[in-house]
Amino acid sequence: MPSDERISLNEAARRAGVSPATLTRWADEKIVPVRKGRWTPAAAAQARIVARMRERGHSLDELKEAGKEGKLSFGMAEDIFADTSETVDLETAAEEIGLSVEVIERVMTVMGTPVDREQSLSARDVEALKRMGEVAEAGLPVEALLQLTRVYAQTVRRIADAEVRLFHLFVHEPMIRDGLSEIEMAEELGDLARRTSPTAVPLFEYLHDRYLRYFLEQDVIGHMESDFGGDTNLDQVRTTLCFIDLTGFTRFTEQEGDATAFSVVEQFTETVEATLPPEANIVKTIGDEVMVVSPDPGSLAEWAVGFLALFTDRPKPRAGIHHGAVVFRDGDYYGSQVNLAHRVVNRALGGEVLITDAVAAAIEDHPDLETDPIGAVDLKGFPVPTPLFVIRARS
Repeated sequence: MPSDERISLNEAARRAGVSPATLTRWADEKIVPVRKGRWTPAAAAQARIVARMRERGHSLDELKEAGKEGKLSFGMAEDIFADTSETVDLETAAEEIGLSVEVIERVMTVMGTPVDREQSLSARDVEALKRMGEVAEAGLPVEALLQLTRVYAQTVRRIADAEVRLFHLFVHEPMIRDGLSEIEMAEELGDLARRTSPTAVPLFEYLHDRYLRYFLEQDVIGHMESDFGGDTNLDQVRTTLCFIDLTGFTRFTEQEGDATAFSVVEQFTETVEATLPPEANIVKTIGDEVMVVSPDPGSLAEWAVGFLALFTDRPKPRAGIHHGAVVFRDGDYYGSQVNLAHRVVNRALGGEVLITDAVAAAIEDHPDLETDPIGAVDLKGFPVPTPLFVIRARS
């Protein structure tokens, strides 16, 4: 928004959610920065943040000091994404959308906005839910629609969180150190967010199309190679699971400090991403642990052996690999076979790749790998000992 845009006191009060008298008092006490009594969108955004912080128990003196330091200046950017469209009640929205009130309530809960806090929907909400209704009408079951919505919501929430945190670290904090005024910061941050936001939509579309093509191909490969074998249930897939982590990482962190440990994890994860075979996919990362799936046990085992050889310093990586039928839900994998793969990596030593007999059978004729049985091992949660093998590159 232009820095010289002016709004009335009443409009500023409406945007901030407080009375004009309260707003005037905050301006007089310099809790909210106002130049010569001229209210702007940036000042109103600051006032809105002050109002919210007051509700959370912060004193006006605390907020005045925080404002001077520029800590409240990012509030301006929120106005850019505000939904000011008209609202309708759930029953009216349901008729227009083509989904039942119960399904809409479930969708809103999945998106992290429980319906007990959202008794009405905005026009933007209705438009988005209409598209979901069209997908359901085309034949996608409601349960699948909810799973898809949950995956979208979790992924985009992480993206939005990263965007705000990166703006904070690389833009907002430097502005504070450079001594910009709170209004200058609010206006520049808002303008930057307004200019940056439109680039996200084509980027999402590009990445979505790119990955959709990839996974469509993997689905075809899976059917052709019996990856979705006939011994699985409807919601199961047969795949190869690999867990890989850093041995002794907790102790390493205690000895070397959080900053060094974070740098090691970042390098470790980036190396996983950069070296994975084309058909493999990272499902998630949890601290120093990465979960990978692949339709091909041979290429994944070969990758794991080569990957571990890249690391000679502590903490050394280790890997556990298993092949079996797993439940696929919400973009993730579940079930006893996932638990088994996780137990396997916990038995591996640093620099070691352990595999189950299912993987050993699949790579029996692999020209570049050799297996060494270590016997049947008791794994927590599994009543029958599991035969495990160490694999390494052939000499």
